[in-house]
Amino acid sequence: MLEKGITYIHEHIYIDLSKIKNTDDTLLNDKETMISELKEIKEKGVRNIVEVTNIGMGRNMEYMEDVRKQTGLNFIYSTGFYIEPFFPGIVFEKTDKELAKIMIDEIKNGIDGTGIKPEVIGEIGSSENLITETERKVFQAAGIAQNETGKVLSTHTSIGTMGLEQIKILKEYNVNFEKVIIGHTDLSNDLDYMLRLLDYGVYTAFDTIGKNSYLLDEKRVEAIKELIKRGYGDKIVLSMDITRKTHFKKNGGLGYSHLLDTFVPMMANAGISKSDIDKMLITNPENIFS
Repeated sequence: MLEKGITYIHEHIYIDLSKIKNTDDTLLNDKETMISELKEIKEKGVRNIVEVTNIGMGRNMEYMEDVRKQTGLNFIYSTGFYIEPFFPGIVFEKTDKELAKIMIDEIKNGIDGTGIKPEVIGEIGSSENLITETERKVFQAAGIAQNETGKVLSTHTSIGTMGLEQIKILKEYNVNFEKVIIGHTDLSNDLDYMLRLLDYGVYTAFDTIGKNSYLLDEKRVEAIKELIKRGYGDKIVLSMDITRKTHFKKNGGLGYSHLLDTFVPMMANAGISKSDIDKMLITNPENIFS
């Protein structure tokens, strides 16, 4: 499933949030630039991209498969639903069991008639400081789907909030927390909160690396160093969550290589060992998907 090498645990090869966000910047459709940047990180050792665009986020299998073939990278695809207000109408109309059936059907039979089967239920999301009634229903559906299929479940926390509440819902469905990634927890900038999440056995994702307008990378490094010191180095995964054209280097952004070119040296300079860095980039993703 995963090829040997570095894994970016939370990315979008194609995403369209432009209608809700009212900006073309959130339509990630510059294929030529995407391919160029992905080829660059492949040369640096990246082999796997966990692609968490799901139903209602503009998921485009034909586009993503073309990028996969042209880059030679291994893409891991996803099923599920994101957050309000990005839910398609069916999310409001159907029950948790009916929504779970949609996810399970994609896992068993493939996405949009392609026969390509998702390995991730994600990114399943909650709003900032709130889980709406409909978001709760989607988490319940994801819990049912994970229970039946055993697939990895990857979440979205808005600005790092509500991770514990997500876990509480999933716990009701006896979800295997060794297969759960709580997303964007770096944005909480709250070590005690991260430790409380990790006590459940989940993985914590520092997956908004480079988004310094939300949180400086220096703060991310500090938190990672402290979590490793406390014995949680085997529970941290990394990514950048690039979702906008302006995130590409060509357009003045940091680009996909920032994680390897800048953030990894920052961690090394802070005293984080190569073995711990390799764990976060290679071994921990392997363990999640094993």
